[in-house]
Amino acid sequence: MAKWGMVIDLEKCTGCQACTVACGMENSRLPGEHWQDVIFFHEGDFPNTQLKWFPRPCMHCENPSCVAVCPTKATYKTESGQVLVDWERCIGCKYCMVACPYGVRFYTEEKPAYGGPNMKEVFKEGKGDHSWNPPWKAPQEDWKRGVGVQPHDVVSKCTFCDHRVSKAPKGTADLDPSDPKTREFTPGCVVTCAPGARFFGDLDNPTSEVNKQIAAKNGVRLLDHLGNKPQVYYLTGVGGSVPSDRAVKPKV
Repeated sequence: MAKWGMVIDLEKCTGCQACTVACGMENSRLPGEHWQDVIFFHEGDFPNTQLKWFPRPCMHCENPSCVAVCPTKATYKTESGQVLVDWERCIGCKYCMVACPYGVRFYTEEKPAYGGPNMKEVFKEGKGDHSWNPPWKAPQEDWKRGVGVQPHDVVSKCTFCDHRVSKAPKGTADLDPSDPKTREFTPGCVVTCAPGARFFGDLDNPTSEVNKQIAAKNGVRLLDHLGNKPQVYYLTGVGGSVPSDRAVKPKV
């Protein structure tokens, strides 16, 4: 069984946010409710400052704190490494949102940080218990795995595009969008990444491209000192930076 993980090369990432848009369309997300966000920040002191950007999906941790606190076991970890939410079990208590150190979970009933109209009012709920009725509906719903248009009063998050990845042939080491044989199984954000800054594959396979990239470019994990052991690695090289690794000097 593969243990899926992602590698993001910060030297290649241009901050274009194509991953954000692709994720939103692939997973029927509300505008402003980004499972795959790109955070912009500044480094340095004026006038010597630099604009930086940092892509942040769910980390699908090996030791997820969100799973540990869930009272109904709605949040769980699959054999293939993804952390998913069973919407049929979720009671919307938000314990997982508090426990997650990465801020990558969303509660259905909260209005996203978006300056436009409330899209839930524009596209009101459709059949069943859907929280809204978007004009596009992808992928095919699987509430046990947190896939599709979510119901009311639940927490949602990135699934590593489980509806695509779970269909990959067994023994696949890499899900490469440039390979016609694996493109349809590759997460939407990886497929759409124009500069090729994202890699997705089996962390348990020593020959996979993700492992080669981590070894060759000294991959690091966000907030690794917390012990969650993310399955998303960042390659910083010379031009990239991980915000949590940058010490902020107090002003005297």
